[in-house]
Amino acid sequence: LHTIVLFCFITLYFHHYYSYTNPTPTMKIAALLVGLLVSPQAYGFAPSQKSSSLLSRPTNNNVVFSQGNIPAPITTSGSAPCIFSSGHSISSSSRLFMGWGPEPIWSTCTVTSNIQACPSGSCVSLKIDVPDGNDFLYPGQYVQVLPSDAAADTKPLFLAIASAPTGTPPKPVRPSAKKTSEADSAAGPDEVSSPTPATWEFLVKKTDNNGWLTSLPAQATVSVSQPMGSGFPIADNIEGFKYDFPTQNILLFATGSGIAPIRSAIESRQLNVARPDSGGRTCTLYYGVRTPDDMSYVSKFAEWEEMGVQVVPVVSQPDVPCESGAKWGGRTGYVQNALEEDGVPIPRNSGALLCGVKGMTESVKSMLMEAGVFEGRCLTNF
Repeated sequence: LHTIVLFCFITLYFHHYYSYTNPTPTMKIAALLVGLLVSPQAYGFAPSQKSSSLLSRPTNNNVVFSQGNIPAPITTSGSAPCIFSSGHSISSSSRLFMGWGPEPIWSTCTVTSNIQACPSGSCVSLKIDVPDGNDFLYPGQYVQVLPSDAAADTKPLFLAIASAPTGTPPKPVRPSAKKTSEADSAAGPDEVSSPTPATWEFLVKKTDNNGWLTSLPAQATVSVSQPMGSGFPIADNIEGFKYDFPTQNILLFATGSGIAPIRSAIESRQLNVARPDSGGRTCTLYYGVRTPDDMSYVSKFAEWEEMGVQVVPVVSQPDVPCESGAKWGGRTGYVQNALEEDGVPIPRNSGALLCGVKGMTESVKSMLMEAGVFEGRCLTNF
C-alpha cells in the first residue's frame, strides 16, 4: 500500500512538472519511469508494518499500574487496600514479582510487639525491628511479609507501613542545578550509606488468611522485603509550582485500616501542615469506620490535632452495639457524606490524600474534582 501511494504521488508530481514545459508522450513516459525508480527508494524510509505498531508503546517500556487493574492480593493482605501511587510506573528493566514490583530482597526481622489496635479487636498493631530503615523514604510505601520458614510457593502479604519514614528522601534538583547534578552523576555514584536499624509499625486487619501474622508473639521472626512503591507523590504534586495555585489546604480520607499510610503521612511532617491558628497550611482528616469500636489510633487524635490536623471521625453503623459500651455522638454515614456536608472551601488551593475501599476513593475523588481540585492533587499510594 505504501508503494502504491508513493508511486502515484511521485508520478503525479513529475507529470505536473513536465506539463508546464510542452509535454510530449516521451516526457509522460519519463515521468512514469521516474516514479517507478524513486518509489522503492522512498518506501525504504517509510515505517514498516512491524515498527509502526511500536509507536503506541511508552518509549521507556514502563509498566503502569492504575486503580482499575490492581491485582487481587490487595484485598487479602490484611492491610490497607491502597498500595501503588497514581500515575507512577515501574521500569520493565526490573524483574516483576507477582505483578507488584521489583523482586523482593528479604531480611529476617523481629516482631517486638503485637497489640490490639481497636476495642473490637478487628485490627492489630505490629512493631517490627528491621536491620536497615534507610530505604523507607515516603509515606505510603509498603513491604511484602512472609513467615520466616515459608515454603517457596507461599504468597506474601502486602502491608503499608504505618509509622513515619525512617530514611531521608533526596532533595529535588532545581533546574539551575541540573548541570551540576549531571556532572556529579558523571563523577560516579554517591557513597552508599551504612545500614541503620529501625522499627516500623503496621496496622493489620484480621482476615482468614493472615492469622499466622496477626497472632505472632513478641520476639517471633518474619521475612520482610525492602520498602516498595513510590508512596504518596507529595513533593511532586503538593509542593512546588507544578500548578498555578499553591496548596493551602490538605484533605485526608481514610477508611478502616487505610488509616495506616495516612498516619505515616501525618507523622512524616512532609505535608507541612501549620499548627492551629498560625495562619499556615490547614489540614482535615476524615476517618471512616463501621462502629466506634473499630476505630484505631484514637489515642493519637489529640497529638495530630496539636500538629494542625483536624480529625473528623465518621461512623457508618452507629446503632450497632459495641462491646466496649461506647455510644456514638459524632458524625455518621460515610466520609463522602461528611465531605459533601462540609464542602471544599478553597478547591484550587487544596490537595488530598486518599486510602481505603475503592468505592470511597472513587467517590471522594470525583467530588473533589467536581468542586475544582486539580486531579493531579488527588493522591493515592497505589
